[in-house]
Amino acid sequence: MAARHRSRQRALQVLYQWDLRKQPVDEAISSFYDTLYSEEEEQQPVRDEFMEELVRGTSELAADIDQRITQKAENWKLERMPLVDRNILRMAIYEMDRKETPAAVVIDEALELARQFSGEESVAFINGVLDAVRKQEGA
Repeated sequence: MAARHRSRQRALQVLYQWDLRKQPVDEAISSFYDTLYSEEEEQQPVRDEFMEELVRGTSELAADIDQRITQKAENWKLERMPLVDRNILRMAIYEMDRKETPAAVVIDEALELARQFSGEESVAFINGVLDAVRKQEGA
């Protein structure tokens, strides 16, 4: 598994926890690392800088990103979206806007996460929203 893909999976897990528990983002990140550490291991897990950057950036800009999602997700209220789907969308939009990753790669990665953690209906929904955002931004 590619390192960036694993980082995106981890970021989705942290964002899910952050969104569900409404806890500070640094607590969610710390809790994630705690789950990787076991008493049998002598060292703490290596920090995942890309994952942390995705999580912190996405959470900081969540309000703005949520407005964009709401504009493009016809007939869907943000709070009624599955938590996984909402956070896949948030993270992908953040990455398209703030990172140098090509939009096509970001969308493919988001769809792969949706296949893995959600369902086929979600894949189509996420693809439609992200494609609309991409077209609006001219990415």
